[in-house]
Amino acid sequence: MINLRKMQIRAPTNALGQVEFVALIAMLTASVAFSIDAMLPALPNIGEDLSPGSLNRAQLIITSFVLGMGLGTFITGPLADRFGRKTVILWGAILYVCATAFAFFTTTLETMLAARVLMGLGASAPRVVAMALVRDLYSGREMARIMSFVMLVFSLVPALAPTLGAGIIAFSNWRSIFIAFAIFMTLITCWLMLRQPETLATENRRPLSITNLLSAVREVYIHPTARLATFVQTLSMGMLFSVLSSTQQVFDQTYGQGDTFHLWFGGIAIFAASASIINARLVGRLGMRPIIKTMMLAQIFMSSGIIFVVMLELPNHIELLFYAIWTISVFFQAGLTLGNLNALAMEPMGHIAGSAASVVTATATVGAAIIAIPVGLSFDGTPLPLTISIFFAACLALWLTTMIRRDSD
Repeated sequence: MINLRKMQIRAPTNALGQVEFVALIAMLTASVAFSIDAMLPALPNIGEDLSPGSLNRAQLIITSFVLGMGLGTFITGPLADRFGRKTVILWGAILYVCATAFAFFTTTLETMLAARVLMGLGASAPRVVAMALVRDLYSGREMARIMSFVMLVFSLVPALAPTLGAGIIAFSNWRSIFIAFAIFMTLITCWLMLRQPETLATENRRPLSITNLLSAVREVYIHPTARLATFVQTLSMGMLFSVLSSTQQVFDQTYGQGDTFHLWFGGIAIFAASASIINARLVGRLGMRPIIKTMMLAQIFMSSGIIFVVMLELPNHIELLFYAIWTISVFFQAGLTLGNLNALAMEPMGHIAGSAASVVTATATVGAAIIAIPVGLSFDGTPLPLTISIFFAACLALWLTTMIRRDSD
């Protein structure tokens, strides 16, 4: 408690310049992508060391982090409204760094998964509260402009993280990746604490209320637009995390591209990064629901196409190209749907925006992990289980999307 008071006395009071603020928010948000994508090249090594009898279980390292992040999202928003933005990020970062130390020394896959859940819980703080920092300082078109810059910087992380992870493994070993995670989180947290003033004044802080959170859960699930948009968001996010958890194995074991996987993934991420820019240009003209429907229809077509290609048993290098294009389509679909689905779910929840945001995001994230876990474990040496799962998820998402009606309709 004494240390926190000292920090508060020395806390910065001058507002950050816009460029530095955007960079800070982008790095706080990127801590999640870094924690997921940098692990991908390490999965075979971790499987050999911690689960030699069942290498496929190593992909649970991805989904366990997502599960922890989803669970943490339920509480970090209300905690930030009660105790302030910086305090919650600080304690989330402390939990995250402690969990990386736990993961570094672990000798079993089960304890590794527990450490990754704790890392996800800690990472949920910068993920959620960074958006609250933006909302505190900006609104309307200015907020949208700031977020577009944030997402532009953020989109570079998935392209670079696997290459960084592969480089660390080549230089040292897979355990050293957790040192990189701890250093990254420590640096951005220190940056926040030393440079960014607290944006939530003491008089504006709200008491922590479980009753209010449960009431928000009830309102989100009762309102048909919010409920359906949340379910479709869960499916869309589930498709994304299913691909993330399985794609390293597909590139490595199916197509023999383990050594160059990080380059393939980086290229895919760069192509997919344009989705958010395209959505920003189209959503004002076409509307959210038409874009979502179009992307789900496109995904049904793309997934049925890759299933057909795999069943044809074409030469490996040709099938690999089709698989890479399909993977881009899944990432692209996420970029064109997740933001719109979140906006649809939140549109009727303006009176409880903070709590509703926690409920919607947590539900979608936890649900996505629940979808991705069995999909990843079904890997049989081919991309068929993954692509068939995405096909059926896209069909269900399209059907649910057709039932979404906004209050203004």
